Amino acid sequence: MFVPATPLPAAPLAPVGIGASAAAGATSASAGPAPAHTELKLHSAQLNVLADRRATVSGALLEDGRSGLAGQLVTLQVFADRGWRTLAGARTGVRGRFRLSYTPHRLGSRLVRLRFAGSATTLPSRRRLGRLNVYRLAEASWYGGGGSLACGGWLTSTTMGVANKTLPCGTLVTLRYDGHTVRVPVVDRGPYVEGREFDLTEATKQALGFGGVGQVWSTS
Repeated sequence: MFVPATPLPAAPLAPVGIGASAAAGATSASAGPAPAHTELKLHSAQLNVLADRRATVSGALLEDGRSGLAGQLVTLQVFADRGWRTLAGARTGVRGRFRLSYTPHRLGSRLVRLRFAGSATTLPSRRRLGRLNVYRLAEASWYGGGGSLACGGWLTSTTMGVANKTLPCGTLVTLRYDGHTVRVPVVDRGPYVEGREFDLTEATKQALGFGGVGQVWSTS
């Protein structure tokens, strides 16, 4: 025998707009305030050092450009072949201040930066610092005049570069003397005086404020 199904009573509908408004209000309440902007302020940086000597960077981590953030991790990073790599880290103290130190053992000149990864309530921030130059002491002299260069071209009073007996032509060398720094290519061969490693062109000598013969700091 066929028995007709008894229809179930329909659930009452909420007034149009009430459900949507309540959901929007719940989402807004759970989102909370927007993360604050941060800034890495630099106080000092010692980035020109001899190998095995300490490089240092000090500054402050600020929130919205005003108040300092304490207890946050700030890192010093170097740009390597596969991207940025962390060298050192430190927690911020009173007023967001920090001091990072790193002792390099490898000669060279590499880009470095500061980085704050951010938190649940603050946005990340980064700051480029320029180059970390790690040197050794090298004996040098200088030469001028004219004539052809072993690596091609002609030597003039405005030629920036150095002569070296073994480094490939075009190799960039960072030199430092008396607070002055230049980054120049190997353009010639020499010097041929025992104990000397570099001959500076006249323009390089003037840029460094170098005398006749002496020691310079070299990244190569």
